[in-house]
Amino acid sequence: MEKEEFLVLLDRYLSGETNLEENKLLLNYYESFQTSKDWNESLGTKEEIGSKMLARLQNALETEEVKVLPIKPFYSNTVFKIGIAASVAILISISVLFNKNDVEKQSIPIVVNNAIMIGKDKATLTLEDGSIIALEKGKDYTAGNLKSNGEKLVYNSTNNIRAGIANNFLTIPRGGQFFVQLSDSTKVWLNSESQLKYPVAFVDGETRQVELLYGEAYFEVSPSTKHKGSRFKVKTQNQNVEVIGTEFNIKAYKDETAIYTTLVEGKVAISNAIAKQILAPNQQSKISLNNNSIDIYSVDVYSEISWRKGLFVFKGMTLKEISKVLSRWYDVEIIFADPVLGNVKFNGVLNKNQNFEDILTTIKNINFINAYEIKNKKIIIR
Repeated sequence: MEKEEFLVLLDRYLSGETNLEENKLLLNYYESFQTSKDWNESLGTKEEIGSKMLARLQNALETEEVKVLPIKPFYSNTVFKIGIAASVAILISISVLFNKNDVEKQSIPIVVNNAIMIGKDKATLTLEDGSIIALEKGKDYTAGNLKSNGEKLVYNSTNNIRAGIANNFLTIPRGGQFFVQLSDSTKVWLNSESQLKYPVAFVDGETRQVELLYGEAYFEVSPSTKHKGSRFKVKTQNQNVEVIGTEFNIKAYKDETAIYTTLVEGKVAISNAIAKQILAPNQQSKISLNNNSIDIYSVDVYSEISWRKGLFVFKGMTLKEISKVLSRWYDVEIIFADPVLGNVKFNGVLNKNQNFEDILTTIKNINFINAYEIKNKKIIIR
């Protein structure tokens, strides 16, 4: 294979256009280089190629023009290996923690009454008097200073309602997502299985406070300079987040053992009963619910907030961890017949509008699972 042919094929692979045989060809060509010097002299450094590809994906994520990369990577019969570049591997490789030759092959999936639907915009709004309003596409709702077209909920600013008099609850079920604009123009995107409590209006000069009771939410906060210096606070279980005009993501699911806050831009203060930490952009805090410790990490922001752009970006996650994300969006229960299967790790980018069975079929076709069984909304991975 010539250099130009390899680069064309590599570009097609990163666009999700290659087949299994072409993937094998790419891997064989890569492995034909005995040393890094051989690679560098022929193609340029792996880091240079990887950095270009990573930058391209990050730019696509920012502009929401990303071409989804199917989970269709290079693989071998032993432990999965990929080496185009570390940064490319982060995005598109899959690595297996055990030898698949030791597992008996089963090739035929079983599907019984497949009732799995792709998630969509839907929520329930609970008013102060206990009234519950279903919000979904095709249903308009207007009351007081709020209005919904079924795909988003917008509160208009008003000086006639004092903060604290009325609180609303927006609940997103499994298989749903929703957007709400609060009365101060703060924008909130809520992920599946989440609930937000907030006042129907805020008072300029007084702290604007909302509560993420559970789940995941992305906040684009209206700056305090537009509200007479009013700070913005988000309460969660075991955590308070105080901000001054910023963008950040909070993940606080009920079935998780920690709360994760990721700062995109601006500045936030993370605090609980025993400690307080300041986050800088591209950092994430992790508060353990077991001991309340606060740890700070540098993270890839694009992966953490990709759900808001209609994507799932998985980096070094196990199938067990990924199954939690997918089960919320598709409202399913995922069971591993063999617990070892839950330890399979891979990276990849998935479109949230993909059919769930297509995802299972792709994973099965690259020999990471032997078979799957769908019974209504229960999936058994074998």
